[in-house]
Amino acid sequence: MTKYTFLSVTILLFSLTGIKAQQVEKQSKLGVHYLEYVPSMKQSEAKLPLLIFLHGMGERGNDLSKVKFHGPPSFLDNKKDFPFICISPQCPDTTYWNKDLLLPFYDEIINKYPVDRNRIYITGLSMGGFGTWASIIAKPNLFAAAVPICGGGDTTKLETIKSLPIWVFHGAKDDVVPLIRSKEMVDGLKKLGSSVKFTVYPEATHNSWTETYNNPGLYDWLLQQKRSKILLILNNR
Repeated sequence: MTKYTFLSVTILLFSLTGIKAQQVEKQSKLGVHYLEYVPSMKQSEAKLPLLIFLHGMGERGNDLSKVKFHGPPSFLDNKKDFPFICISPQCPDTTYWNKDLLLPFYDEIINKYPVDRNRIYITGLSMGGFGTWASIIAKPNLFAAAVPICGGGDTTKLETIKSLPIWVFHGAKDDVVPLIRSKEMVDGLKKLGSSVKFTVYPEATHNSWTETYNNPGLYDWLLQQKRSKILLILNNR
C-alpha cells in the first residue's frame, strides 16, 4: 500500500467513525429528514449502540433546527463522547408519529450505520412518547429498551412488551397529556409481571423531559440493557 493510499483510507475511516461527533442533517431514502450523531469510535469497537429520539408535536415540519429544541439533540452538538449513535427524525407537520412512517425508517437506519443490533434503544417526549409506545408495540423484538416520556398508548396490546425494559417518565401536574396516560400503561404492564420503571415528577407540568434527559443515570441504565438478555428470558419461560 502506498503512503497516498494509506492516507486516503485513514481519511475515510475518520469520516466513517464520526471523529467530529456533531449532528449532521440527513435525508433517508424514504424521504424522512433526520439529525445524525455518530460518536468517535475506538478501533476495537465494530458496532455501536443506537438511540432513536422522537420529538414532540411542536417540532414537526421541515426545519431540522427545531428538533434541537429538546432532548438529546439539544446538547449533542457540544458533546463528543455521547456513547450512542443518535438518530433524531423529524415528523412532517401533516401527520403524527405512526408505525407506517417509522418502521421502514428504522430498518433503513439500522442497515446504514454500524449498529449493535442487541443495543437499539428508543425514547421520545409527548407526541414522541406516544410514538415510542407505538413503536415498541409494533416491533417489540427490535428494541433493547424504551423510555417514553409524557406519552401513552394502547393498553390492550401490552402483552408483547411485558419483558422489554421500559422506564416511563411523567409530570404529576401535566395539563397537556394527563398523568393517567402513562399510569394506565405502567399499571397494565405490572399486571402482566413487567418490571417497568416509573418516575413521576411531583411538581412538573408537561415538561418532564428536561430533567430526564439531563440525568446521566438514564444513559447508564440504557447501556445496561441488551436485547440478547431479553430473548434469553423469553426462551427460558
